[in-house]
Amino acid sequence: METNITDTLNLAERKVLFSLASRLRSLLEGRLTPEEIASLSAVLRESMRRSLSAHDEKGLPVAELTLKTAIAFAEMVDPDHNILIAILLHPLVKQGVLSVEDVESLWGADIAGLHRGLEEVARFSNRNSATNQDNFRGLVISLAHDIRVIIMMIVKSLVLMRSINLHPDDAWVRNVAFEANCLYAQLAHRLGLYKIKGELEDLSLKYTNREIYTQIAHKLNATKRSREAYIKAFIDPVRSELEKAGLKFEIKGRTKSISSIWNKMRKQKVDLPGIYDLFAIRVILDSEGAKEKSDCWLAYSIVADMYTANPARMRDWISIPKSNGYESLHATVMGPDNKWVEVQFRTRRMDLVAEKGLAAHWRYKGGKADGTDQWMNNIRDILETADAGPMQLMKNIHMDPFGKEVFAFTPKGDLFRLSGGATVLDFAFHIHSNVGARCTGAIVNGQLRKLNYKIQNGDTVEIVTAASQTPKQEWLNIVTSSKARNKIKQSLNEEKQRLADLGKEALARRAKNRKIELEEAVIMKLIKKMGYKFALDFYADIGADKVDPGRFLNSYTAFLSPQSEAEHVSAEEFEIRQNDDSAGARSDVLVIGEKSIDGLSYRFAKCCNPIYGDDVFGFISSDGVVKIHKNSCPNAAHIKERYPYRVIRADWSGKTGQMLPATLRVVGNDDIGIVTNITSIISHEQGVALRNISIDSHDGMFQGYLVIGVSDNRQLTTLVKKIKTVRGVKDVVRV
Repeated sequence: METNITDTLNLAERKVLFSLASRLRSLLEGRLTPEEIASLSAVLRESMRRSLSAHDEKGLPVAELTLKTAIAFAEMVDPDHNILIAILLHPLVKQGVLSVEDVESLWGADIAGLHRGLEEVARFSNRNSATNQDNFRGLVISLAHDIRVIIMMIVKSLVLMRSINLHPDDAWVRNVAFEANCLYAQLAHRLGLYKIKGELEDLSLKYTNREIYTQIAHKLNATKRSREAYIKAFIDPVRSELEKAGLKFEIKGRTKSISSIWNKMRKQKVDLPGIYDLFAIRVILDSEGAKEKSDCWLAYSIVADMYTANPARMRDWISIPKSNGYESLHATVMGPDNKWVEVQFRTRRMDLVAEKGLAAHWRYKGGKADGTDQWMNNIRDILETADAGPMQLMKNIHMDPFGKEVFAFTPKGDLFRLSGGATVLDFAFHIHSNVGARCTGAIVNGQLRKLNYKIQNGDTVEIVTAASQTPKQEWLNIVTSSKARNKIKQSLNEEKQRLADLGKEALARRAKNRKIELEEAVIMKLIKKMGYKFALDFYADIGADKVDPGRFLNSYTAFLSPQSEAEHVSAEEFEIRQNDDSAGARSDVLVIGEKSIDGLSYRFAKCCNPIYGDDVFGFISSDGVVKIHKNSCPNAAHIKERYPYRVIRADWSGKTGQMLPATLRVVGNDDIGIVTNITSIISHEQGVALRNISIDSHDGMFQGYLVIGVSDNRQLTTLVKKIKTVRGVKDVVRV
């Protein structure tokens, strides 16, 4: 393919470019018509002559990178007509020489669509995505729209990584290496592009830890001759036995990648000589159709007869392939000199998929949905549910959702694939969202199991449901799959919306009965004072009977007309009313004013929940009822400053009253049994009742709120002292 080189390229760069152009032309022959090649060449020549920069902002030759990307894609993935044209035209579109509309008119809608995908990626992939959460999230979302764009970006990343060795901008090189390892290498792994994945990881190690990379590379070079001799000694007798069995095959050995060796050294905490599976033998069989699996197992049995196999290291991805289509039979055997050797058995078709990836060859060419779609959906679910920073996103993507798979059956024999660690609840949501939402447990292999039971390979799982069951907040701590987590959050939000609708209706109805006109702005001010960030949460609490709409309306009217209330009600003008049970009259317990007065209506304020023995005062509310507050109440200072004429003395009469609620906040270690020990102390305390308990744990600590029914504060003080003696309890405070 002819190209017109600008004068800014040096002689060496020109020679490289012409060589690459010639190599690419040979790859394109037979895949592009002569007319297409001529048209593409003309566009490239004219565009380069007019305005295409020879180097990018980092000094790398644009045309050279473009041709290398096209060649790498054709050789390592697939010589796809449309993708190769899109790669070649991309720098022209990127620099504004061609518009996407020009591409569509000249080359069709599909190639233009690829450019739109690449443009979307370019908005975020500024080599700063490793530290910018929005960039990283946007980058992966844009990648997830078209699997071909993912593959193009993976290959572009590989070519860039090959081109930046010894680049002067060390910080930029490290960012590129970080993104290549954490994003593109993992995406390549999901798509079965293992060769690209290995090279990306090796180059990333080289740029981020050159000392370690160089040490391992030198050691491998030093032992190359002995390693090759060992591989030959292992292969020769195996080849002979396989030929005797009438199998047609190719057998070869390979040393594992440097990054893989380094990971094993760190994981096993050994030096290079301690890595027992430093290299692998691959047997590639010329088998087709129904004979593929049987020939692989035959070859395995022959090798297992010659060398002792390690059953713990057996990996069968032939019977049930990986989600990305990978099929292979892996075995580890004890070879000569008592060395462990990994042997892989696969057919030509399986090897093609393993080397270049199933999706690259098949999925985007119009085939039916497969595991690749399942993986893509998983990536989208990760993005939708992730609420942490970029490192958590990278961690989620790095964790192969199908790397450690478990396979479970329904009672009818249907086989389901789930990620390692999946629970009964995950299995239920995997079947259907409605099944998951109503799941109460499962019968696994004939035994009843709870929601958090972890599925094991080969389990037969029958989900048990109940019509009354609904998703709970704690379910989010049980499930491992993004799909289940999404559905649970969706159901919880729907339930909150339902309660909010009920709460809004209840408040409006109560306001109408009292002839109060509600103003949204005033409501928002009041609920913010109550500590709510969103109106939805406030109305949901009304719907769940956690907030009394009547009391809220009292606060609402007081907020609107404080002066008019002050004119009509004062301590001096207060008229004693007859005992009103609905108002909570308990005049025998309190002395209000200078002497005890029977028939006085009063209530204990909910904001501070005073109990017998607390230092208290009375506040005359607008409805004529005395509200009893603690002097330490958060609202006390405001009340006394703004309404001193409505404050009245209140003392306890000396008679113990009925059981009243007090709230305790308990903080401690999240140890097994600590909550049980606390509740046990409360249950054994005479005259004390536990009315409500809520526990929240995080990072090994828990915080709990206990609503205790007690008769007086001395009883509460004694209980607090006892709870503090429980092992693991750090603090107990009345709130």
